[in-house]
Amino acid sequence: MKPADIALALLIALIWGLGFVFTRYALTEMSPTVLNLLRFAISALPCLVLPRPKLALPVWTGISFLLVWQYLTQSWGIAQGVPAGLTAVIVQSQALFTIAFAALLLNERPTRAQLTGIGVAACGLLMICFTVGYDFSAAAFGVTMTAPIAFAFSNLLLRRAQGVPMLDLFAWISAASLPPLALAAWVTDGGPAIWQQLTHLSPGVMAAMLSLSIGSTTIGYWIWGRLLHAYSAAQVVPFALLVPFIGAAASSLAFGETFGPLRLAGMLIVVAGLAIMLLFGRAKPELPETA
Repeated sequence: MKPADIALALLIALIWGLGFVFTRYALTEMSPTVLNLLRFAISALPCLVLPRPKLALPVWTGISFLLVWQYLTQSWGIAQGVPAGLTAVIVQSQALFTIAFAALLLNERPTRAQLTGIGVAACGLLMICFTVGYDFSAAAFGVTMTAPIAFAFSNLLLRRAQGVPMLDLFAWISAASLPPLALAAWVTDGGPAIWQQLTHLSPGVMAAMLSLSIGSTTIGYWIWGRLLHAYSAAQVVPFALLVPFIGAAASSLAFGETFGPLRLAGMLIVVAGLAIMLLFGRAKPELPETA
């Protein structure tokens, strides 16, 4: 890869890793539903000038529904006390579920390296499970664990969007997410609370929201799609392994998050399993998680 493109890949990993920190920070002033409503509303603005992607309506609306599920559950988990750094690791386990679902639903036989990686990552998740119930509830952990499952299903749908510009696609996906997010916010928060939150945002939280919307979603996926068009997935996707490390390190610095020996070991083992799947598996990897 060219040095400039390596720098771009590192920049995207940094943006996506910091996205989990910005999410926790924004949740100090907004509920998970309002946060995601504002995030996707900003990300949908390019629809005003970009054409709708030439993709079957059920496909891109299906991806939109899954992303709503993913982002709502991961932000709800953070709001309930799941550390942002741990959430970054959990979300990246989508690679495990993507390979498993592709085998079950598409009859794609995983390689030995992928099976090994799945086993290693599953052991790490099991170790993390043993730490649940101390600083956050089992329910919060369980809901957060559905985020990578939703992301895995969206990965399978994204396969049908080959050749579609990422900038166009994610702008329209964001637009399609607004009705269900608005309904969820209205049911859980109510109109007056939504207005109160949106009109009393501090400059810092507004900056965090712009980073999540424009940086992580719009610019992030646009650059990532550009890199995947210019290079093989095997060259690009391993940079996503930096996301959980950046998320965990930044969360520790920003919020003083600490991880006990068992949880830290579990997190490292999950990332090791992902590394085995992405670096040694021969199957084409999927797009990574963002925050």
